[in-house]
Amino acid sequence: MTTWQCLPFEQLTTHQLYDLLKLRSDIFCVEQNCVYPDLDDHDRANNVYHLLGYANNELVAYLRLLAPGVTYDNVSIGRVVVTPNQRKSGLGHQLLRQGLAHAEAIWPQQLIEIGAQQYLVDFYQSHGFTQTSEMYLEDGIPHVDMQLLQELV
Repeated sequence: MTTWQCLPFEQLTTHQLYDLLKLRSDIFCVEQNCVYPDLDDHDRANNVYHLLGYANNELVAYLRLLAPGVTYDNVSIGRVVVTPNQRKSGLGHQLLRQGLAHAEAIWPQQLIEIGAQQYLVDFYQSHGFTQTSEMYLEDGIPHVDMQLLQELV
């Protein structure tokens, strides 16, 4: 069973911060063999939240929720990640549903914009997102922009 916490930067413990940064680094930098500035100052921006999913006291899922104006003109969800041993278990869908529910509670009926890795388009479309751009390279990885109007959630 996964337990969820959604916290602003100031409420993260040092252990939670370490765990989320390690998970992001392990996946986005090491596994995907991509050098990029993960520490982009958005983590600690005003009105940014960190959704952490724990199983047996281990961080197994994470995403961050960004207020309008932080990365996009609208609400955004980013750094969506699940540990390798939890993939194909449905946890990614559970994580995104949790993220969308928290986004709706914090910013009701707002448009959500994301920059999704292209291979995950079907995953996001299954949650109501629509592709809004052609493929572009971000840090050498194919991405597309997508949007979701929260009233559809």
